[in-house]
Amino acid sequence: MSKIALVDDDRNILTSVAMTLEAEGFEVETYNDGQQALDAFNRKLPDMAVLDIKMPRMDGMDLLQRLRQKTSMPVIFLTSKDDEIDEVLGLRMGADDYVKKPFSQRLLVERIRALLRRQEAQNGTIVEGDTEDTKVMERGELSMDPLRHAVTWKGKDVTLTVTEFLLLQALAQRPGFVKSRDQLMDVAYDDQVYVDDRTIDSHIKRLRKKMRTADNEFSAIETLYGIGYRYNEE
Repeated sequence: MSKIALVDDDRNILTSVAMTLEAEGFEVETYNDGQQALDAFNRKLPDMAVLDIKMPRMDGMDLLQRLRQKTSMPVIFLTSKDDEIDEVLGLRMGADDYVKKPFSQRLLVERIRALLRRQEAQNGTIVEGDTEDTKVMERGELSMDPLRHAVTWKGKDVTLTVTEFLLLQALAQRPGFVKSRDQLMDVAYDDQVYVDDRTIDSHIKRLRKKMRTADNEFSAIETLYGIGYRYNEE
């Protein structure tokens, strides 16, 4: 049973999300602010943390910075819809993914499960299957390992969030075929969550930027203006 730490100053979110996660079989610890969580983490780390960004005493950014000094455990940020700057900064500091408020709890559970699977694979504690969902996908210079949530381009590792991984996987599964923004939204988000076109565009922009850290001439993701995106094998 994986232990999930929820850190948020909104008691309604803590209560409702904790109930959902416990129903899904997780052990849950809740904290009202970053300092309270840090004190507990110094005694024993959970398997994963879900952090609100704006909190009293110690906010999510400060807590993440302290955590990354000693652990690489998965961290998801909860952000408001207007916290674009915080999202980018948080990802640079080492957050694994973020979910915007208001959010679908089913979406959050899916993100948590995906990150825990990645962590388990990195620790060598899951058994590899041989299904379409678990096989390593090779597309030209791209390699994607769903079990390990691992991506390489020209042999170089690229670290992606869960959302970025899902979008790249959806595009690369059928090279040359166009995926509309609506189709990509269905891949990346629960159907109970509304996101606009700009959200997908922002994800693709960050995805390209990360791929260009491995190859500054990366151009495999093509924009078809007014239509969507497609992956071209190189």
